[in-house]
Amino acid sequence: MSGPANPTTEEQAMTTASASIHEIGPGIHRISIPVGPDLVPGGFSFNQYLIVDEQPLLFHTGPRKMFPMVRAQIEKVLPLSKLRYLAFSHVEADECGSLPDFLAAAPQARPVCSEVAALVSVSDLVDVEPIGMADGQALELGHHRLVWQSTPHLPHGWECGYLFDTTTATLFCGDLFTQPGAGERPLASDDILGPSEAFRHRMDYFSHTREAPVLIEKLAQLEPRLLACMHGSAWSGDGAGLLRRLGMAYAH
Repeated sequence: MSGPANPTTEEQAMTTASASIHEIGPGIHRISIPVGPDLVPGGFSFNQYLIVDEQPLLFHTGPRKMFPMVRAQIEKVLPLSKLRYLAFSHVEADECGSLPDFLAAAPQARPVCSEVAALVSVSDLVDVEPIGMADGQALELGHHRLVWQSTPHLPHGWECGYLFDTTTATLFCGDLFTQPGAGERPLASDDILGPSEAFRHRMDYFSHTREAPVLIEKLAQLEPRLLACMHGSAWSGDGAGLLRRLGMAYAH
């Protein structure tokens, strides 16, 4: 897919970024599109996660202008037309901005989101009927089994929620643990809470819902071993412990 004849500064910065794809878990690939400090001070990264299975799923589509780059990374692993599910945490440009482009290129795919997102937004944004997931509802991909976790307003968006892969103990945790920088490391096991908390305090993107501690504990009880973060490195380790540390930091 060719770009515009006269690309904007933003498009030029994204086009020259070092997009990458790495397998970070069994059948789970992290796609990362970094942007430079001329767009976001200190640099930033936008991650999408491809689950390769009998029914392949993409978690996050990326913004509309990043579609060609995300597509190119996916097609290193499988043809885009093979996608069957396009899932995302909540309605926001970096979560689902290129959803229409993906649906056009993968005509057998369906959007996957929360019941609230399907009702109030997605059914109007695209013509393909979305799968609105209830809390605890499972989606079978073949080998991987994904369970929807409703987390309204955590960190933002009434319709917010996450997918937990019971097969690999991976939590696709969206904007939780957002880290600044270009996200050069596909997978980390050292501290990401410190950088993510510093960024949260600087940007104040959490909703400050009173239910945050309860929702964070709900996610901790899943005992994830891999956190698929949307911005920055994915993380492996004691996910329950890290989530509870986030809950304590949020409470203070």
